Amino acid sequence: MILFYNIIIVGDKMKIGIASDHHGLDKIEEITKFLEKNGYEVENYCPNEADSTDYPKYAFTVSNAVAEGKVDRGILMCGTGIGMSIAANKVKGIRCARITSVEDAALSAEHNHANVIAFSAHLPMDLIKEMILTYLNKEPSQEERHVRRVNMIDEYNG
Repeated sequence: MILFYNIIIVGDKMKIGIASDHHGLDKIEEITKFLEKNGYEVENYCPNEADSTDYPKYAFTVSNAVAEGKVDRGILMCGTGIGMSIAANKVKGIRCARITSVEDAALSAEHNHANVIAFSAHLPMDLIKEMILTYLNKEPSQEERHVRRVNMIDEYNG
């Protein structure tokens, strides 16, 4: 079995689902404008309130949108990125990578076929933007070893 992303074409734009808990709400607008400027359509699934929120709810919403083909890829932020990534990976068909560097962003897409990324909202905005664009501009490697490993993960039912 060879895996490919389900790409939804909206004109010529890739559609991105994005969410953050209360830690990243102050960055969402800037990230959205940045993505739109770079040719992406953004579906915002963030909470409406700045009070403390339950991050799993937003991770599940974005991940379900990816799994159901409503958006092409997902981007999640919370205090560390860890909680969002754990929650996202509970959704069948999701391969969420918590990233902390541009190299993580590239390899998560290429080697791990990540369809969702999660990161800390406390990272510098320049790094966040570079990680996001790197991730979105990488295609999953079709090298046999990477496909085999991703298939092993997807087929595991333990």
